[in-house]
Amino acid sequence: MSFYDVLQRGDDFIREYRPARSKLWNYVSHLTCLAAVGGSKLCLTLFYDVQVKGLANLDKGLAMARKQNRGFLTIMNHMSVCDDPFLWGCLPWRYFMDLDDIRWGLAASNVCFKTEAASTFFTLGKILSTERFGRGPFQGALDAAVRILSPDDTLDEKHIYQGSSSSKKVMTTSASPLGSSLVEHAKSFYSTTYTPPFLRYKTSWIHLFPEGYVCQLQAPYNNSMRFFRWGTARLILEPTVAPVIVPIFSDGFEKIVPETRDDSLVGSYAPPNMGATITVNIGKAIDDSVIESFREEWKKLCDRFHDVTNPDDLTHELKFGQEARELRSRVCAYLREKVAQLRVENGFEEEDPRFKSVDFWKKYTYSQGASDPDIKFVGLNWAVKSYQKGVHKYDEFGNIIQHASTNK
Repeated sequence: MSFYDVLQRGDDFIREYRPARSKLWNYVSHLTCLAAVGGSKLCLTLFYDVQVKGLANLDKGLAMARKQNRGFLTIMNHMSVCDDPFLWGCLPWRYFMDLDDIRWGLAASNVCFKTEAASTFFTLGKILSTERFGRGPFQGALDAAVRILSPDDTLDEKHIYQGSSSSKKVMTTSASPLGSSLVEHAKSFYSTTYTPPFLRYKTSWIHLFPEGYVCQLQAPYNNSMRFFRWGTARLILEPTVAPVIVPIFSDGFEKIVPETRDDSLVGSYAPPNMGATITVNIGKAIDDSVIESFREEWKKLCDRFHDVTNPDDLTHELKFGQEARELRSRVCAYLREKVAQLRVENGFEEEDPRFKSVDFWKKYTYSQGASDPDIKFVGLNWAVKSYQKGVHKYDEFGNIIQHASTNK
């Protein structure tokens, strides 16, 4: 259950980075994605042993999403900066022959969007610029992800929260973002007037690393995960229809780009750990009934906490209220457990129970590891803000209180 204004902000965010409905842009975007996948495939074929388990689950999940006119969402642990695009190098070429079949993703603005050239490259690669370190889940990239997972022909009164009947809006064109219309004409209006911000001919696929940061831990905790950040839950609760969700667990990408590298001449240029095994374990699509139960809880919260004078947007309570936050936490814990089950299937022992706790990770990060000295990262814990450059400082509601240029 989504809101008109959320979808509109998602449209606006996409238009900010992509030329509206440009066939030339789509062509260049497809070439960019193919080049990234091809380079990844070449490296993997030459230097590593790739094993993909459960590929049929990915086929079935994507086919289900397309047949039922739903978005497709894959979620995976984040072991290395090469997880994307090397994950796609493990898949057959048939997944990349159509631009609509290539995933959308999210990446850190202070890492992948630092320059105009980098921004253009990653935008052509279907990546959304996401701000970390306090910006929170209510930002343009997440609104855009909600919009991308909402099929264009479901932007109607059946799928979008209506609230007060005295204030019903429909999305129109980019020249006239929002306008009034009788609800009974909404469906025909959408099909004849509304112009989506990007060209697509199928429902879309988004791939997400819900941990938000690379997590490489030293033994015996290697290949464990952080908690899943709560913005992930927005992609389950807020699209106009529930996406089909497929969990993935990978191990071995951390051997391709370890957080610490050999600084010798050979170590600097030769692919690390040549011959290492890369395993990608793709699980079955998550039970729709569970996802729908979460979405029904969300709908009830919207009924209780929407603003009758402006029912077209998330209220403060729906963003930051205790019940809404608790629901997002449970959604993410459930998704994390599904990925953790695949981790065990890959031969790892059960995770240390501390790693499931949001409070543990917050305390561990704020203390820079002093709270639990037995747990050590390979390299740096990138969730520590002081280790990264080019990030703003935000208050608890995601408002900028200090710009990156003045950070010390």
